[in-house]
Amino acid sequence: MSERTELETLGEFGLIDRLNPKKEIKNESTIIGIGDDAAALKYDGKLVLVSTDALVEGVHFDMVYTPLKHLGYKACIANFSDIYAMNGTPKQITISLAVSNRFSVEAMEELYSGIHMACDKYNVDIVGGDTTSSSSGLFMSITVIGEVEQENIVRRSGAKAHDLICVTGDLGSSYAGLLVLQREKAEYLANPNIQPDFSSYEYVLERQLKPEAGRKTIEWFKDNNIKPTSMIDISDGLASEMLHICKNSEVGCELYIEKFPVDYETSRTLEEFKIMADVGALNGGEDYELLFTIDQKDFAKIESNENITVIGHITDKSMGAQLVTPQNTTIELRAQGWNHFGVKE
Repeated sequence: MSERTELETLGEFGLIDRLNPKKEIKNESTIIGIGDDAAALKYDGKLVLVSTDALVEGVHFDMVYTPLKHLGYKACIANFSDIYAMNGTPKQITISLAVSNRFSVEAMEELYSGIHMACDKYNVDIVGGDTTSSSSGLFMSITVIGEVEQENIVRRSGAKAHDLICVTGDLGSSYAGLLVLQREKAEYLANPNIQPDFSSYEYVLERQLKPEAGRKTIEWFKDNNIKPTSMIDISDGLASEMLHICKNSEVGCELYIEKFPVDYETSRTLEEFKIMADVGALNGGEDYELLFTIDQKDFAKIESNENITVIGHITDKSMGAQLVTPQNTTIELRAQGWNHFGVKE
């Protein structure tokens, strides 16, 4: 049995030192990291991007099927993705934790191993944070700081009529993975002697537990001199994010259902739950793909990128947000994805 060290034996600062060993600074903008009253960052001629994401046990994750290492990694990815959605680059994060005595020091080290793995992969520095006790469960909040040249920033509000609507990767896979985990949890609680069989769900489970952010796409944009007219990351579902772009840009849209990129394993898994693939693609969250619009003149460039799919086009605001079926009929686009307060938009 592995050794268990109680959190109280280290105290707050001892735990911080143990979870954050001295590491080489990766970014020139990081002047002072962990160890002082505040981090010091320096930016010359660039815009600073800041985003915060909070994760609450029992709301955003379930410890029954979420390994702590994966949780730490995914929490970082969710934040990095927000910066990439602005066409920027994440550089630093701060981490705040509230943790109960149900967790040991070794458990927190496992959580931080995922955080360090993500930061190493995406070249991000950990520059501060806070730890405190919790009466129950685990709460984690990460703030990410990024940068972007002023002329390259992309917002949700730049889409215009006739722009092409594009998405990276494939959709609905994270949602499919979540459904599998929830089903196996229910079966385990009913009969703890049953061992789950995940052998045919590797892809969807990885997409749920260990997603990736859109760094390669942003770098590809720069290499190919492409600047999207608007962009957002898909955390709450394609439909919800598309409606955000339409609202902020004051435009309408037409999305073609038959164009949605859905992986075969995702489609097969959703079918097991009697969910149509296009419904999962529209409403499943946490894919962390990029949804963006481009001027039609850039179509020839993106056509060569196998990771990008054109799924529709922007229309005049008066046309509204529409789904186009394979039978060429239209349906009003509605958001049915994740809503933090349980009310449909």
